[in-house]
Amino acid sequence: MFELRRLEKFDEYFIKLSLRRERGVYFYRISRYSEEIHAFLLRYFEEARRTGVLVEGRIPNPDEKNLSYYEEIMGMDFRMSQDFFSDSLRKWLPRMKEAPRRDVAEALYDTFDGMKKEGKNENMRKNAYIKFMCWLYYRFERMVNRLGEEDVPKILYEGQISLYELRLLHILARAGCDVVLLQKNGDGEYGKVDPEFRYFAAREGEGGRDFPEGYGIRAIRTEWEEKQRLGRLYGPPPRWTCAVNTWCSGDIGKDLLSEERTRGTDTNLIYNAFFKIRGVENKLTWRNEWYQLQLQLKNREKPIVVVNGEIPPPTPDEIAGIRRENGRNLEQLLPGLAGNISDPSNPELKKMLVKVFYDQMLEENRKLAGNLNKLMNRGVYLLCWLKRYGPALFQNWREPKTAAFFYLGGCKNENEVFFIRYLARLPVDVILLIPDGNERFAFADPLLFEKDYEERLAVERFPQENTGAMMETAAYHAERELDTLMYQDTGMYRNFQYEKATTITLRTMYEEISILWDQEVKYRPNFSVVNGVVNIPVILGKVSGVKDGDVQGYWQELRKLATPDAFVVRQAPYIRSTDDNPIKPYVTGFIRNGRLQREKICSHEAYPYGFLREEMQKHMLDKLQLLLDRKTIRGTFENGTEYTVLAVVLNLPKELVRLMQKFDFTKKNPKLVCINASEAMYSREDAILTAFLNLVGFDIVFYTPTGYQNIEKHFNQRWIEEYQIGEYLYDLQVPGFGTMPSSNRLSWREKFFRRGS
Repeated sequence: MFELRRLEKFDEYFIKLSLRRERGVYFYRISRYSEEIHAFLLRYFEEARRTGVLVEGRIPNPDEKNLSYYEEIMGMDFRMSQDFFSDSLRKWLPRMKEAPRRDVAEALYDTFDGMKKEGKNENMRKNAYIKFMCWLYYRFERMVNRLGEEDVPKILYEGQISLYELRLLHILARAGCDVVLLQKNGDGEYGKVDPEFRYFAAREGEGGRDFPEGYGIRAIRTEWEEKQRLGRLYGPPPRWTCAVNTWCSGDIGKDLLSEERTRGTDTNLIYNAFFKIRGVENKLTWRNEWYQLQLQLKNREKPIVVVNGEIPPPTPDEIAGIRRENGRNLEQLLPGLAGNISDPSNPELKKMLVKVFYDQMLEENRKLAGNLNKLMNRGVYLLCWLKRYGPALFQNWREPKTAAFFYLGGCKNENEVFFIRYLARLPVDVILLIPDGNERFAFADPLLFEKDYEERLAVERFPQENTGAMMETAAYHAERELDTLMYQDTGMYRNFQYEKATTITLRTMYEEISILWDQEVKYRPNFSVVNGVVNIPVILGKVSGVKDGDVQGYWQELRKLATPDAFVVRQAPYIRSTDDNPIKPYVTGFIRNGRLQREKICSHEAYPYGFLREEMQKHMLDKLQLLLDRKTIRGTFENGTEYTVLAVVLNLPKELVRLMQKFDFTKKNPKLVCINASEAMYSREDAILTAFLNLVGFDIVFYTPTGYQNIEKHFNQRWIEEYQIGEYLYDLQVPGFGTMPSSNRLSWREKFFRRGS
């Protein structure tokens, strides 16, 4: 009889009988789903359909007609004898070969002997014997006649199996067939039949999860039939296929530098690599090692493509260049898309490109549950990127050569994963490098070789000769490690340590304004740093009236706010719509569908902030977009106010821009103090300036001794906390102190107060 062997990998199910280890077969149950499991079941279904039996739900018990025929042919005798079982099988199943018949007879005897030891009487064993014989004849007759052949017959059983079915499948396995028990609802019911799990061993693929709704033999059959129906799309098969990672030693650098002809001996295979490396083995040498490796590959004239950070999405022109038809089914959709794969110099290579494209699209169609619109979009992205990178990868290709595709940073979305998996099944060595370990979109692929290192290294660009490779000294790394120790979760922060920030407006008592005003933001309530983003608590308020009518004390209180980081506005309006604005004529082209056209803005000759730190420029544009998204200013995206918002923000006073340039998100933040003692109103442009500076991180306080409304009318909702501190006073003369934006000549009173400030 055959032994039930331990399965190392799913492919062993499909090995010829003579090449198997010690006459072994495989007897496994599957109760978890993964892409690897599905691929195996799809192939196993095809083999079971061809050489064995598919069982959906329980095998029906023999009916009266079945039992009558059995009794007519075989009688109702039953003896606990291996010879009796063998003779009965010869008569009942005359086409069964001699060796398998002996194996089945021996397995039957062992099974009934076990039942006897369990206390089952002879009548119970006889009933089981007749049931088994009927099942063998009516359900498994075609399969048992193939026992002992090179293609090992297979049984795929889906459902909650009964004890007698379990025993019969075990008998057939010991006689020489493979069995898979598909438990799509988990092992709960199976455990009731086989509490000690003595029969079926468990087998799971990587990333196992619950089976999708509706999964089973019927769904597998539907997909298999669809693949058969679509098979004619492929045309003649390519001469070569790729053997991904089958040849690798695990020494990644050595593997990538190996000559393709030394990677394997099968001339019908092209041996390529598919690697993902998280972290770095040595921070001191990482850049130099990869720099030297790409130089060696280049010296061997190996085509190299490098992508840093992300694969740029297809442009509108690239998308428009893809011919496609909105087919109602795959037979219409796929050929139209595949027609975009241009004819490279080698016709066999085109066959590979097309075949792998069909393979990937059919697999993706199953994942997307037949959503043809999503499938078409996925295919269009892939073809755009193939047109973009294909010429560099496959120009003048000759087997068994491979190109190299380095992607620094790892995949960011499903479209990128789809493209990377496509490349990895072509003559391309695909290497995903994630030196900082921050993989933003993890994915699994049965062909992928992954390696993890504990050390992390922040790298912006792959070290290439034409990009000005930069290497670090040991002292530099030591300083960075010291930075990590000192400035990571310690409450201490390096100068300009963070590049991103968001603001939290504090609701405070009036007396707290002067307390918090000159304080570093890291000491304020609700300050935090989360995932590299600083949450800055800021002040935003309007102070109405004069406390106790004390004008002198009122101005003294304001003078305390005129710190070096403060910008003081002493008039209303501060910005007028008629003021000169050199960028205003161009702003209509800076926004599309509510989104800033950042590249267009930053490359425009009138753009005024190109001299600022890059991270501050990005911060300002982020907050400008947020101001538009929130529609804080009344009329945004209703009457063209959004263009006024752009014009104001892109033409800030020089003094404010300088305050932003030196703004460190964890230290003191810049301030804006607005004083309006008259009946004049602030302009819409003033409201835009205020709202924008609040998002950037400014503390902002309006002082209005008259208590009049002024700037509020320009906002869509109540936005500023108002403090009523005393009686309203009118016609006050604002003294000069702090930074004065106005260029007006000072009065003697203003000069006096300024001298004392």
